[in-house]
Amino acid sequence: MARNDFPDDLMQMQSDWVRTYEELARRSPTTSTTALRRRLILLSCRLAGHRFWTEAGRSPTTWGELRHYARARGRTEAA
Repeated sequence: MARNDFPDDLMQMQSDWVRTYEELARRSPTTSTTALRRRLILLSCRLAGHRFWTEAGRSPTTWGELRHYARARGRTEAA
């Protein structure tokens, strides 16, 4: 995986978000998804409020880069 400048805790949160979202997508419509939806909301709030985003020079594309690295990290860990 390519090097990135994201803090480890931010990468871990985004990886957790991706895993939670994927689990939610796999659930059948008859299964309760409340806990997973609440977890996504919590992780989303924590991601958005992370101190990394308050530093100068952060562009909107940085969110996409974070998601890209987190998904790549998840694929690497699963292999």
